[in-house]
Amino acid sequence: MKNIAILIFDGVEELDAVGPYEVFGTAATQKDDVCNVYLVGETMDPVTCILNMKLPPHYTFEDAPKPDILIIPGGPGTRKAQHNEKLIEWVNKTAEGCEMVASVCSGARITLTSGIAKGKRITTHWGVVEELRERGEAAEVLEDVRFVRDGNYISSQGISAGIDMSLWIVGQISDPAYARLVQREIHYDPAPPYAFDV
Repeated sequence: MKNIAILIFDGVEELDAVGPYEVFGTAATQKDDVCNVYLVGETMDPVTCILNMKLPPHYTFEDAPKPDILIIPGGPGTRKAQHNEKLIEWVNKTAEGCEMVASVCSGARITLTSGIAKGKRITTHWGVVEELRERGEAAEVLEDVRFVRDGNYISSQGISAGIDMSLWIVGQISDPAYARLVQREIHYDPAPPYAFDV
């Protein structure tokens, strides 16, 4: 069974955290011994997401079980979180033994600051692409891919792309057929009524 930790902090984008949680939580309920997913915050106080949803962590930096996979969501709160020394220290320490580290959206700010994504090919929310290119720490910041893997680091575009990336991870820790079952269970088959480009 894989332990999957999702970092949460004030200003996190709701779907960046809750989308992967839904995927991994569903994976855990459909088949025994696939994964165990939990939320980790700096304290046990609920974090306030960007749209005012409150998310209570299951664990803090001090008592969280060691994860096999670490998910770092994005949101406007990453602007502040990337300068939180305690958070960056926990991310670095935790990432050392992980099989995979993944960022959603602007969570790539945190993985660049921590050093995890330095020299890697990454992607992020379209609104953060130029900012991260200007930082010059990533080997390449891709704009037109839903998610990208470079070694054991995976990054996704903004918000809903974290669901796609998480389904891919389920396919890696189990198998693609099981990931498709999870996708069907959550009825994830995007068919938006409007074109993306405006």
